[in-house]
Amino acid sequence: MKYHEPVLLKEAIEAMNIRPDGIYVDATFGGGGHAKAILEKLKTGKLYAFDQDEDAEKNFPADKKFTLIKSNFRYIKRFMRYHDAIPVDGILADQGISSHQIDTAERGFSIRHDATLDMRMNAEQKFTAAEIINSYDEENLVRVFSEYGEVDNAKRVSAKIVSKRQTKRIETTKQLIETIDQYVDKRFPSKYLAKIFQALRIEVNDEINALKEFLQQSAQILGAGGRLAVISYHSLEDRLVKNFLRSGKFDGDAEKDVFGNELNIPFKSLTRKPIVASDAEVQRNPRATSARMRIGEKI
Repeated sequence: MKYHEPVLLKEAIEAMNIRPDGIYVDATFGGGGHAKAILEKLKTGKLYAFDQDEDAEKNFPADKKFTLIKSNFRYIKRFMRYHDAIPVDGILADQGISSHQIDTAERGFSIRHDATLDMRMNAEQKFTAAEIINSYDEENLVRVFSEYGEVDNAKRVSAKIVSKRQTKRIETTKQLIETIDQYVDKRFPSKYLAKIFQALRIEVNDEINALKEFLQQSAQILGAGGRLAVISYHSLEDRLVKNFLRSGKFDGDAEKDVFGNELNIPFKSLTRKPIVASDAEVQRNPRATSARMRIGEKI
């Protein structure tokens, strides 16, 4: 089975505007599809890739121009400084979970497999989805499902989980699905459950805060004219990227001086509307359906 088919591959490589002698970062290595395409464009340049998932090492390319950093991309500035690789010429981040992670049943990412409620990207981390389900109070469960999954009936679902776990811990994906079954949208059950699982995965891996830190640090390490391309898969991520590229902030308008000139804007946004996958790509790879890519150029 193929580990993962890279989404928006052609568009992402074009967005990076790669120079043969440049320094580039693939912030989410995964199956290595994007990294391989970047390496093909390099001659004397360097590619640094981040991934905290041990399974990603299986896709490690044997190329002296390539360095894999086993860490979350929220530490991009620290590691690029360590490798004496600042400023960089381009950074790519694909926020999606890999096909391999979804299809590996024991990871607990998929609604299709009965497995332990895990969902950790980093196996060395202690905190799992089971901890959220069995220890968060109702208010915090509502927050997770509402903010990260945009679940309409988050309050009722959360109340049901809290009630059920008083008699027995909810340890597996099947137990969770059975617990909330009466509240699942029967017209689109898979879509509804995917939102629940997405919310748990984001909370387990602190993905929103990691994305914010990554964006801020990317602005600090990119050289003038360097490109940042980010592929998002849900509206919360996409909104953060859009706002940051537009104003240098995650919400609200850019700061202005007394004359009304905008201040502290690190990027010129090159995508007024996000780039989406073609019909042909979606047909070939349905996981590209919700992908949205935005590009910024460092000012």
